[in-house]
Amino acid sequence: MRKTFSKAAVCVATCLILAGCGGSPASTPAADESQAEQTTQTSATSADEQAQGIDYLALVNKLNPLPDGWEDSLETVHMTNSVGDDVEVEKKAYDAYLELKAALEEEGVHVDLDSAYRSIAAQQKIMDDFTQKYGADYAKKTVATPGYSEHQTGLALDLYLNIDGKDIVMNEDLVQYPEVWEKIHAKIADYGFTLRYLEGDEHITGYGYEPWHIRYLDDPAIAKEIADQGITFEEYKAGKVMPEVSYDFGKSDLYTAEELEEAAIQAKCEFATFEGCELHNLRYAGDECNTKENLDWLNSLDEGAKYTQVVELLTDFHTPVEGGSAWEADTEMKDYQWWLAREEGKGWQLVTWGY
Repeated sequence: MRKTFSKAAVCVATCLILAGCGGSPASTPAADESQAEQTTQTSATSADEQAQGIDYLALVNKLNPLPDGWEDSLETVHMTNSVGDDVEVEKKAYDAYLELKAALEEEGVHVDLDSAYRSIAAQQKIMDDFTQKYGADYAKKTVATPGYSEHQTGLALDLYLNIDGKDIVMNEDLVQYPEVWEKIHAKIADYGFTLRYLEGDEHITGYGYEPWHIRYLDDPAIAKEIADQGITFEEYKAGKVMPEVSYDFGKSDLYTAEELEEAAIQAKCEFATFEGCELHNLRYAGDECNTKENLDWLNSLDEGAKYTQVVELLTDFHTPVEGGSAWEADTEMKDYQWWLAREEGKGWQLVTWGY
């Protein structure tokens, strides 16, 4: 069922990705707690700053950086996961995770923490590794820019699975267990967590679907409201539900519907950086875009590329009523172009857009 929004007012406190790695066979909350060593992430500049605490509803995404002074008030713990990795996580989020973990184990579902808090340097290394392994656009779709990563809050937790005693650690393997993730997602709100990167909402969150990435909000009532309404954390914070997006991939003799959908996700993740814009529809321009002329053009834009296939997507969207630096105010943009290309057998690269 599609999103609704019934919240009377957005609750704002005073003062959100990525690869899953690991698994947990039969560990218990007590055992995990014995592994945890509490530590302050950085030295506080004053007792007053520590007393203020952190804003558990802070929004960190491609448009919203980590709030200033966050680390001065961040209190974290360390734990060792089932594969021997050290994981650092905000203290209250970790306590809630242990409760969630115990509840899941009662249903025969075993999870463990792959990662939570990351420094800027750690986030940059992940970005570099993903770029080298999967390409720049895949990395951009799945890994937050350092300084704009929800993991730097210490409140974003990446889970991994243990299935029949085996740790399931890689993204491509984790997504093979939708029935397990469904059980996990059904419980997370009870412990104050929300699923951050929903399938189909890449144009809002800026990231592809990540069933393993949950975010601690410190308020089960808010987490349940978000889950019940089927909205993103961005929509909750804005007090506004984005309109439905319509899709038309037509008929193609070159690409499957799945291939075109993957190209569309690339464009949608970039669209999320169009602040205040509302995406209305997305469609495939047709096989006629796959010409030698277009291939030569896109290869010339991407140094060293040897693309062999092209996709052109078209979108209609509305600009913010109040306008912005890149947009004329309150305008319906028609047939906005997105050009993607790939080498045969490899993933789509979003090469250029805006023509």
